[in-house]
Amino acid sequence: MGTRREMLGAIGAGLAAGALPLPAWAQGKRKLGYAIVGLGNYATNQILPRIAECEFAELKALVSGTPAKLEKFGAQYGVPRTHWYDYQSYDRIKDNPDIDLVYVVLPNSMHAEYSIRASRAGKHVLCEKPMAVSSTEAEAMIAAAAGAKRKLMIGYRCHFEPYNLHAVSLVKSGFVGRPTLITAEHGFYAQPGQWRLDRPYSGGGSLMDIGIYSLNAARYLAGEEPVLISAMEFTDKSDPRFRTVEDRIDWQMQFPSGLIANCVSSYSSGHNAYRVTGTKGWVGMEPATPYQGHQMWTRANGKTEQVSLPAPAKNQFVAQLDHLAESVLTGIPLRASGEEGLRDMRLIEAIYRSAREGRAIKLA
Repeated sequence: MGTRREMLGAIGAGLAAGALPLPAWAQGKRKLGYAIVGLGNYATNQILPRIAECEFAELKALVSGTPAKLEKFGAQYGVPRTHWYDYQSYDRIKDNPDIDLVYVVLPNSMHAEYSIRASRAGKHVLCEKPMAVSSTEAEAMIAAAAGAKRKLMIGYRCHFEPYNLHAVSLVKSGFVGRPTLITAEHGFYAQPGQWRLDRPYSGGGSLMDIGIYSLNAARYLAGEEPVLISAMEFTDKSDPRFRTVEDRIDWQMQFPSGLIANCVSSYSSGHNAYRVTGTKGWVGMEPATPYQGHQMWTRANGKTEQVSLPAPAKNQFVAQLDHLAESVLTGIPLRASGEEGLRDMRLIEAIYRSAREGRAIKLA
């Protein structure tokens, strides 16, 4: 298993590099300022506490429709009242030179509006996934950013998480041989009373939430785009949680190489795993895409081993936040662009269509 050990060493070296002093281009330059739009649980528990760890970005402004949240988190993070905004005053961020970047952490149906308004205000945008509630909205977001000559990035945190990056590297290296099968399962028991169970806010059910992890993982593990999708849905309509949204969708994707991906999205059962199987072995993760506590196994030459990676200099949240700022400062390509989000939106629409019409959908 020398090849795997060498790769682990390379991954470790790359992660350690993040702890080095600032590169020459960054020395003497100010950090770019974030405005966080939406102060729900994800923003306040995962995003706000991490910005202080960024090399290239810092927190400068808060946007919320709840005055008490602005009071609480403004005080906690030292954001002055002059840099607090509600949704009516949001467009005034255009006049605040301290704000360079906007992170939209709102319900899905609000992503397009607040991303487009940020672009028009001259700010670079990081928007949570799914990018929007339709491909039409996603296209409008991309057009607005391009028209303003600003960047648009989508919050695919797993694109910055070391175990997921390592899984992709192993598959690309030929560790599993020719990939033939991917399984990707994501789900949880959705408690009633959440905005994600209300279609006007969410745009859909589990597929528009936890299911995007199965979809996006299948794509980045495959390293190619699907050409055929076949899906089926099961939703217990007697369950009051599912008055307007779906519970479970299972779908299969065929890729040009012949690789097949079997995917699960669910609001009624717990899943967080994937596996890539090939002609020589497999790479698997469970849990695969959590906030922390990833577990990876590999199998080749008749031997199954657990893989442990060194702790990264930046966790996935910090690395994601920093990436947009670094891209703005240096011009490096975005790892998770608006076009990446648009591809997922088009596939989500194809999955829904296949489940609704009861037939496979060929993709252009």
